[in-house]
Amino acid sequence: MPSVNIEGPKIEDVEKKRLLVKEVTDALEKAYSLPRNVYVVLIKENPPENVGVGGELIIDRRNND
Repeated sequence: MPSVNIEGPKIEDVEKKRLLVKEVTDALEKAYSLPRNVYVVLIKENPPENVGVGGELIIDRRNND
């Protein structure tokens, strides 16, 4: 079964998550032509203190702005 992993910051609004999962599933269905119930979409939310870019934590980059 095809699967998609989405990693990013927290999405507070559950309706936005529902729409994201629906739209990703729509794209998978279009590409693979398999029934919708075979696709798995996983959302992994990473807080800014757990993500580093360019050698520094995102939380620290925000604080320097």
